[in-house]
Amino acid sequence: MIDRRLLIASGLAGLGLSACGKPDAPAPGAEPNVINFSILATENSTSMETFWKPILADMEKSIGIPVKPFFASNYTALIEALRFKQVDAGWFSNLSGLEAVRRANGEVFARTFDPSNIDGYKSVIIVPAKSKTTLEDVLRCDKSLTFGIGDAKSTSGTLAPMTYLFAPNNIDPAKCFKQVKTANHQANLFSVAKGVLDVATNNSTAIRLQEERGTGVAEQVRVIWESPKLPEDPIIWRSDLDPAVKEKLRQFFLTYAQGEGPEPERQRKLLNALSIGGFKPADATHLLPVQEMEATEALLEARNKGDKVKTEQAQKALDAIRAERAALEARTGQPAAAQ
Repeated sequence: MIDRRLLIASGLAGLGLSACGKPDAPAPGAEPNVINFSILATENSTSMETFWKPILADMEKSIGIPVKPFFASNYTALIEALRFKQVDAGWFSNLSGLEAVRRANGEVFARTFDPSNIDGYKSVIIVPAKSKTTLEDVLRCDKSLTFGIGDAKSTSGTLAPMTYLFAPNNIDPAKCFKQVKTANHQANLFSVAKGVLDVATNNSTAIRLQEERGTGVAEQVRVIWESPKLPEDPIIWRSDLDPAVKEKLRQFFLTYAQGEGPEPERQRKLLNALSIGGFKPADATHLLPVQEMEATEALLEARNKGDKVKTEQAQKALDAIRAERAALEARTGQPAAAQ
């Protein structure tokens, strides 16, 4: 990915990216002629386009600038698109959002909240409902089971189970299962439901969505493990985006589906189809919990390898993040996952 106008398009396509219209990077410092909004593909892009199209139409009407969706089948494509200014803002997972901030000049300005107003969701491990497979069977690590994991940059599909389940038990999934397949939440959920996979990672939101849609898929799986509560998803824009455009986007997200009346109710119904209740203001501190998870995984890996130097470095990094989180929670009176 060298040429930012020619190779980016083909390179990101190779990463599994699809878009409605080819995104164009605006001239530096200029208000964009179009806002390219990236969307993480927790389901196939066709389904996501159906759910997001009316929301993006509302965004376009609100900000007065044409809005084009930009879908990707993996998180790296989303990060690279932001990095090379092929998109202006987007909906990210927490881990991919952290990478977008680190590597792609991204900036957290909002985050989702659940329709139930209960902040946070959980990573889960699922098996077929009729299966007798237990968590102990999974941790036995005898290469007898097929396993579905999420994208490497997925918070609930990969980072959370590695941090809270596999790393503490010194398990490398690649060495413990008969076969390991990487896919999005929807694909893993359906694969387990149909018995194609013996076990897979997923999250509580994806399962609840299937329940609400009445597909019958949620009843065909059984949860055998769940993580501590994870923070909701961040909305990120490029930090160098025109300030006036930033303010228009901020106002749209923070007022969308809020209040009473026919229009807010219509908007809430659109968001509910994505298991989103609305949006709240957020900043970089929203990513502290995922930074702590990342640091915890690094510490466990260093300990398991017996590397004293890396263990000491990882412990210092983790202590610093925990101290920052504690200070934030003391200041706000809320757990970090609810910021």
